[in-house]
Amino acid sequence: MKKMILIAASLLVLSACEPVRSTNGVFLTQDDVMAIKPGIATRADVLQALGTPTTSAVFDDTTWYYVGLKTRKDAFFDAKVTDKSVYEVKFDELGTVSSVQQVEGEAIDVPLARRKTPTSGHDLTFAQQLLGNLGRFNKSSSATGTPGL
Repeated sequence: MKKMILIAASLLVLSACEPVRSTNGVFLTQDDVMAIKPGIATRADVLQALGTPTTSAVFDDTTWYYVGLKTRKDAFFDAKVTDKSVYEVKFDELGTVSSVQQVEGEAIDVPLARRKTPTSGHDLTFAQQLLGNLGRFNKSSSATGTPGL
């Protein structure tokens, strides 16, 4: 009985170390890419064959990107990219496909700036804020005794 409990506990501990694998985006196959004929296929054909693009070019809508990432995360470590696929579909001004190609190269990780934008004004301490309004109240000038009137 002790052996069974020991084996079950060992399996439970070992299964907790299993890496987490995830797939994000679109992984295109060669059949998917070959289905898009440059000069013939339109935007609607591309949407039907490949689906919605992951992103499009920033300043024009003539370039679509299909991006796929496979990652693996071990325990508490950061996730590592194990496979990636990036395809670029370009259109001409009439909306027909001019080229479909796989994009090679390393991605550039652009860190976000966490700085604060400086603003004009005073940086008051707690004591300055607390004592700053002393003596700034209007005295009552009416005979009714109602403050501020």
